[in-house]
Amino acid sequence: MITKEATEVAPTPVSVPTATEQRPRRKNRSWDEVPRWQIYLPLSIYLVFTLIPFYWILLFALRPAGSTSLVPWPMTFDHFDKVWTERSFGTYFQNSLLVGVATLVMTTVVALAGGYALARFDFKIKQAFMLALLCSQFVPGALLLVPLFEIFAELQMINSLGSVIIAETVFQLPLSMILISNFIKNVPYSLEEAAWVDGCNRMTAFRIVVLPLLRPGLIAVGSFAFVHSWNHFLFALMFLNNQDKQTIPVGLNTLMSADSVDLGALAAGGIIAAVPVVIVFAFIQKWLITGFSAGAVKG
Repeated sequence: MITKEATEVAPTPVSVPTATEQRPRRKNRSWDEVPRWQIYLPLSIYLVFTLIPFYWILLFALRPAGSTSLVPWPMTFDHFDKVWTERSFGTYFQNSLLVGVATLVMTTVVALAGGYALARFDFKIKQAFMLALLCSQFVPGALLLVPLFEIFAELQMINSLGSVIIAETVFQLPLSMILISNFIKNVPYSLEEAAWVDGCNRMTAFRIVVLPLLRPGLIAVGSFAFVHSWNHFLFALMFLNNQDKQTIPVGLNTLMSADSVDLGALAAGGIIAAVPVVIVFAFIQKWLITGFSAGAVKG
């Protein structure tokens, strides 16, 4: 016989949250929740230390000779006129521009061909060749000045901008070729195969399919070659003798003598040398960052 107590349904036990469960869980602080001052303060300090040298260059270049003011007022452009006309910086600028553009073109074309071969073909000495390219980056250019001078002397290329262009191109090729080859590896090989199926040969498929995708890598390699050749001092100093053949880095060196230094003219020349590089990086920074990051990931 079933009693009344047996027919009653037992109540569902209610769980009482413990003290640990009652406390709300603390969320992990994400990067977006970091106080802004912890980001802006160190960046501001770094920016101040970075901009102070540039301000001093502008100060010496724009204030009159003999002035000790910390503000470039009254402002003058006499130092720029002096270095551009009296110190032949107009000629130096043209020579540097010619060397930089020629080095950019030659480095990009040769590195593109060599990088494609390293990325798409397998041959017996491929690993040894890649190792040689990497090891060449550890050889300083000053170590090869004497043999290079002898070679260019035999070719009658001393005091010619061609010698500087060739030397700069040769020293830029190893790193440029490695970057281009790594960038080409990121392009799917199936895209070229599809172009072959459609009737394109290898050169046409490369020009139509692969080359447009290499724009960031080509801009990165070309800009690196241009900036390095624009700022390089050693080759121009050793291989160029006449003043009308010298480049801007050598021209800046002529503004300093053993007895005195014309700080105003030196600062003006430094600004003239820096402006083209700043303009180039301002226009290509987006492709430059993409090119270097993509070329360095896969290898």
